[in-house]
Amino acid sequence: MNDQTKYLTVGALTRYLKMKFDTDDNLRQVYLKGEISNFKSHTTGHFYFSIKDETSKINAIMFQRNASKLPFLPTDGMKVLVTGRISVYEATGNYQIYVEDMMEDGIGNLYIAFEKLKEQLSKEGLFNPEHKKKIPKIPSRIGIITAKTGAAIRDILSTIERRFPYTETILFPSLVQGDTAKEDIVRNIKLAQNYDLDVLIVGRGGGSIEDLWAFNEEIVARAIYDSKVPIISAVGHEIDYTISDFVADLRAPTPTGAAELAVPNRKDVLLHLEQLKIRSQEAIFKKIKLMQEKLIHYHNSYIIKNPMLIYDNYRQKLLLEEDQLQKAMQYFLETKRNVLQLLKQHTCITHPEFLYKERKIQLYHIMEKLEILNPLSVLKRGYTITYQNNKVLKSVKELTKQDISIQLVDGIIDAKVIKIKEN
Repeated sequence: MNDQTKYLTVGALTRYLKMKFDTDDNLRQVYLKGEISNFKSHTTGHFYFSIKDETSKINAIMFQRNASKLPFLPTDGMKVLVTGRISVYEATGNYQIYVEDMMEDGIGNLYIAFEKLKEQLSKEGLFNPEHKKKIPKIPSRIGIITAKTGAAIRDILSTIERRFPYTETILFPSLVQGDTAKEDIVRNIKLAQNYDLDVLIVGRGGGSIEDLWAFNEEIVARAIYDSKVPIISAVGHEIDYTISDFVADLRAPTPTGAAELAVPNRKDVLLHLEQLKIRSQEAIFKKIKLMQEKLIHYHNSYIIKNPMLIYDNYRQKLLLEEDQLQKAMQYFLETKRNVLQLLKQHTCITHPEFLYKERKIQLYHIMEKLEILNPLSVLKRGYTITYQNNKVLKSVKELTKQDISIQLVDGIIDAKVIKIKEN
């Protein structure tokens, strides 16, 4: 038989753990920082939420008496600093923090500002891939915008010198930290547009989010976007991301990485050139071999060995066309000869006087017709033509009591109408 007296109930164990939590001096006042999630404001005024970081999460409650004193309303994603005690909630057996005071974490506010600007610029399309300019494979001149002293500029210059020393570099010394850094970075980006650069590296070494904040400013992002020169962003360490990284044409994890992305490795270039040399030689040898094969083929061809055959077809065609031309000329001449023979036998040639008499008779008949139609011939028979206002009168109705002209065969009589009498 088992001794059941040694078994605890869940409630007894939970109360024991709660007592341990409540009597531990280290848990009576705890200072935590983290991000709010699952925030709920109850109608009673209590706040229920969780506080989390990259690895863990703890439930939290802030009663109305403390929540009412907050100068702000907590929201999900807000970075906060809280003070409270750790205890166990018996109903669920979960441990949680009972928050007595809360304040916004300055870094958390920066993250909020970062996400807000990132969302805004993303909606405007500043991060879109189609706006990204290509980084040239072998640049002749590289601009660098960073502090004139420090690890960043040393790493960039030494990397370029080691990898591809043939590239010229121009340093645009700039503030990269502090309240005025953003204006200095923008000024140098605009200045760099006048130096015929192939690529521009903009960045600095690692640091806190406050240290890197100049590269999260909107004016810097827009200057990068407006740059005609391709820009590589190299801000902080590999885990650091800034707004400049999203707007730039290419993001490098570190300043050293930016230099590696900006210039090729000299050894790789030499190897590539050697490969191109080998491929070119192979292509040339292949071309020469092909030409040789063609030359041998042509040399052995039937036409080359019997070149006169090339002209046989043309000679035969020429003879055929010559024969056709002679036949056409003979036909043309024969036709013209027949026409000439017919003309010689025509009456106008053999008896031209007949043609003259015939034409004379035709002319006489035409003259007779013209004489008949001539109005002057009618006047010879005693008729007249009466005009009024240069118009031939055909009817008494057309006549008015005005001057008229009467044409006879041998002259014109001007007269005046005194009386008009109709039939």
